[in-house]
Amino acid sequence: MLVIISDTHLTDGTSGQTVQWGAFRAFREELSDLAYDASWRRDGSYKPIDELHLVLLGDILDVIRSTRWLLENGKPSEVRPWSDFRSPRFGDKVMSITDAILKNNAESLSTLKQLRSTITVPEATADGKPADAEWQPAGKNRRPVKVRIYYLVGNHDWFFHLPGEPYNQIRQAVADAIGLENPSNIPFPHDPLESDVIQQVYSDHQVFARHGDIFDPFNYEGDRNRSSLGDAIVVELVDRFSMTVREKMGSALPQATIDGLREIDNLRPTFIIPVWVDGLLKRTCPDTSLQLEVKAMWDRLVDDLVALDFVQKHHSFFHLFDSVDQLEWGLKFSKGVSRGNLSHLFSWIAAKFGSHESSYYPHAAAEDAFKNRTARCFVYGHTHVYEMVPLDSVVVNNSFFDQVYINSGTWRPYHQLCRVHPEQEEFVKYQLMTYIGFFKGDERGGRPFESWTGVLGARNRLGIESSTVRPG
Repeated sequence: MLVIISDTHLTDGTSGQTVQWGAFRAFREELSDLAYDASWRRDGSYKPIDELHLVLLGDILDVIRSTRWLLENGKPSEVRPWSDFRSPRFGDKVMSITDAILKNNAESLSTLKQLRSTITVPEATADGKPADAEWQPAGKNRRPVKVRIYYLVGNHDWFFHLPGEPYNQIRQAVADAIGLENPSNIPFPHDPLESDVIQQVYSDHQVFARHGDIFDPFNYEGDRNRSSLGDAIVVELVDRFSMTVREKMGSALPQATIDGLREIDNLRPTFIIPVWVDGLLKRTCPDTSLQLEVKAMWDRLVDDLVALDFVQKHHSFFHLFDSVDQLEWGLKFSKGVSRGNLSHLFSWIAAKFGSHESSYYPHAAAEDAFKNRTARCFVYGHTHVYEMVPLDSVVVNNSFFDQVYINSGTWRPYHQLCRVHPEQEEFVKYQLMTYIGFFKGDERGGRPFESWTGVLGARNRLGIESSTVRPG
């Protein structure tokens, strides 16, 4: 059995909220149930599975989303994700952030590691039945399932793909914390073809999976050992904005405003952040002069971002726009964000970058494993939007060979714009959690896969009383 999850985006705690330990505890319980279900065979008999392979499909530890790139121990930091990774200071920065992530999520990661010793299934009787009921605790009539955990990198944890001794030490710390099969003396793979072991696991389960960032030109530029524009936007605009507002205006702004601004990196796409900020300020900050000051601060940071040498050298960034004015119109309050042109802004975002519902499934049909029929299931992460798309169905050896695309979603908090009155700039927050199971041979009665997505609604947010709900 193979299980895939992605995009947990566990951080060092200096940015927005991340998934809590309870999700990993629930995941552990679900895997126990899934291992039991996989032990039932096509002929109706029960035969315990021996192994469970868990692939962490990128953006598990979020090294990008940290204000430590900007400020370390109260002092400004000059190291950025686009600095020279061969510099000792760069390695020290990645180590500092990674260590903080591991400490901030120690309980969650320990729960993942414990999967190697806590997943058990009932033994089988001579007549092919479970010796114990599946819900009974581990005992003499249960057997352990060997759990093997593998890590592939995405665009927020690409540092674990870097070669060299400093990164071997960082990878060892990650492997120890999670209990990985990955050797630490070689880069964690980005492309599954970089790992013979992962390729074999995929082949056994007729699966092909990658993070999916290679289809996003903002977050991948042909070399996974190199930073991308997405890194600059997160560090120099998203993270710097919330940090700067807290430093310069924290005592003047309501706490609900400060808390809300910490969540802006949970928005997709990034270019909708000004809409979120505009709506947040209207709901939580009645002082219009403070609203204007916050917006002006964002606009100044947009100017600083565009002026960065790293950004200026990326002609592809500006190629998406007809002019710098159009770029500013998409990002700056002083140019584009207002209720009067909100619909136009959304249309522009969708045309330039695709809406948050845009799918990567067409890319799956271009994979070699699709063309040569070696995989039934194609899995990408990155977009944070779970979906299952049928791709093709052909007859092979007198049976149907179905091929599907599945997005592995996210475990992050998610903020989605309300559809009925988008001009009101209202968002609904909820917590997502997706995992996908794949089965080989006659496991799970011969089914090739199953996926599960859970949604947990948010509590009353930002201290806003129910009396503020708009009537009708």
